[in-house]
Amino acid sequence: MSPFLSLFIPVFGFLVLLTIGFSLRERNIGVLMMWLGTLGIFGLTCWTILEKLPT
Repeated sequence: MSPFLSLFIPVFGFLVLLTIGFSLRERNIGVLMMWLGTLGIFGLTCWTILEKLPT
C-alpha cells in the first residue's frame, strides 16, 4: 500500500467519525464519536510529525 493511501484511509475514517458524531451530538454516542475522531486526527498528526523528525 502506498504511503499516501496508508495515511488517507485512517484520516478519512476519523473525519467520518467526526461528521457522524456531530450530527448525533445530542446523544452520548455522538459526543464519544466526536472525541474519538478528534483524538484520532490529533494522534495521526503527532505521529506523522514525529516520524519526519531526525533521530
